Amino acid sequence: MIVTLTANPSIDHTVALAEPLRRGDLQRARAATSYPGGKGVNVSRVVAAAGVATIAVLPGSPGDPLLRALTETGLDFRAVPCGGPARTNLTLTETDGTTTKINEPGTPLAEGERNALADTLIGLAHDADWVVLSGSLPPLVPPDWYVELLRRLPGTRVAVDTSDAPLLALAEHFDSAAPRLLKPNAEELAQLTGADPGELHDPAAAARAAGALVARGVDAVLATLGAAGAVLVTVEGAWYATAPAITARSTVGAGDSALAGYLLADLDGATPADRLRRAVACGTAAAALPGTGLPGPHHLDPAAVTVTALNLQPHR
Repeated sequence: MIVTLTANPSIDHTVALAEPLRRGDLQRARAATSYPGGKGVNVSRVVAAAGVATIAVLPGSPGDPLLRALTETGLDFRAVPCGGPARTNLTLTETDGTTTKINEPGTPLAEGERNALADTLIGLAHDADWVVLSGSLPPLVPPDWYVELLRRLPGTRVAVDTSDAPLLALAEHFDSAAPRLLKPNAEELAQLTGADPGELHDPAAAARAAGALVARGVDAVLATLGAAGAVLVTVEGAWYATAPAITARSTVGAGDSALAGYLLADLDGATPADRLRRAVACGTAAAALPGTGLPGPHHLDPAAVTVTALNLQPHR
């Protein structure tokens, strides 16, 4: 069982453009799709597609289009009533895979709603192999809320994928609330370490930056580097993985798919190298799909992913 929390869910509306985006001009769309989204919801969708039990926890009141969409997909979820409908996030994709995202701030989550959401998550965590805290936080939620949740989940394997203020707040408390797994991209890894994001697309530099986080108490750091692949750093060592070049159609959900692939491989008892292999296979498959499509097992080709051990041994 994998339980995910999406505090700031969304309807993800993707518009595929026939030509490169031109600001201030009228353009025609060649396709448009809408799916229930938010980073944790995306993780649960990939996990469910693999036939593994998952429950998505999120705010949402009866009648919310997001909950209707989730029901139609058949995804198991627990919704806590909140003050308004889910936000709509707009993604514009170009034929070369360039993706432009416009995300709304989301519905404010009052303290009582936030507490109810946390209690629902804690209750489900007792039967979970992994709990995933994923995505941004909506208005009114303090940036250190993930820290609070981690402290309420002692002994639970928790993965965190977030950015900006919530990520920095979490990093301030690695000594007392470090997750088992942290999944930054290159920009988020730079936020945590002060490194140049451009330099972190070099796997050795990314591994060193991730190793600094492992030294501070995080058990494993899965850093996704876009087309450059991904690195995994644990106390056991470091690995780098790449996949064959693809024609990227949309990067929406690629990082979430990589996280889901890692967790699924972990449930299968895979080695660190093979957990990274599955993560990159899932992320690559997601990038090759149009719109907000997310991969199932039939989309994956783990054998095509090359994994290399790096000469890095992080220490606490």
